[in-house]
Amino acid sequence: MLTVRNLSVYYGPVRGVEQVDLDLPDGGAVCLLGPNGAGKSSTLRAISGLVPYRGRIEFDGQALDRLTPDAIARRGLIHVPEGRRVFPGLSVHENLQVGMSANVSGRPGHSMDDVYQLFPTLARLRKRGGWALSGGEQQMVAIGRGLMGAPRLLVLDEPSLGLSPLVTGEVFDALREIARNLTILIVEQNTARALALCAFAYVMSGGRIVLSGTSAEIGERESLLKSFLGRKE
Repeated sequence: MLTVRNLSVYYGPVRGVEQVDLDLPDGGAVCLLGPNGAGKSSTLRAISGLVPYRGRIEFDGQALDRLTPDAIARRGLIHVPEGRRVFPGLSVHENLQVGMSANVSGRPGHSMDDVYQLFPTLARLRKRGGWALSGGEQQMVAIGRGLMGAPRLLVLDEPSLGLSPLVTGEVFDALREIARNLTILIVEQNTARALALCAFAYVMSGGRIVLSGTSAEIGERESLLKSFLGRKE
């Protein structure tokens, strides 16, 4: 579904990503792991057309380099960015409705009822303004809004960032359900959660892919993984 070849991202003279290759099959979940500053978010932003890049990115066989971010989203590649970016002046229900604007072709996807079933908390808060939501509730809205665009590929940047363990569990329970019928690419600092969700993992360090394999293979190389993530035994 997604092919990335020789991807490089520069911010002026500073290299954020260098010669990254990724492959995502149609279906299931793939995670991108690595320490802060490894280039993970820059990779996602390049895939979504949010930053200039060198290299080639193809989604469903079509090159994305000449498409704007909104055109990429309308083709079914939906990015849920770090920071949630909920509209504070809109209610939960209205925030979710905004996501429907990406589905101009009428692709089948998640309905409003589907989103409320995935996140029962939102069903109880559907009239509450975005400004009054907790961080976890905002994250649920952000993911739900992405689903309302009927994605074929859902790209998630740090969905558990700043969330309590309890809320993180709720979010990942929903993502596990979503991954049954939808392809997911996720950047996540919670390595254990990410590997439990995903079938395949890439590890980035210094803007490059330094390790890749099935989640089981990556999990078995725990010491090496910790060294790339900057963690001590």
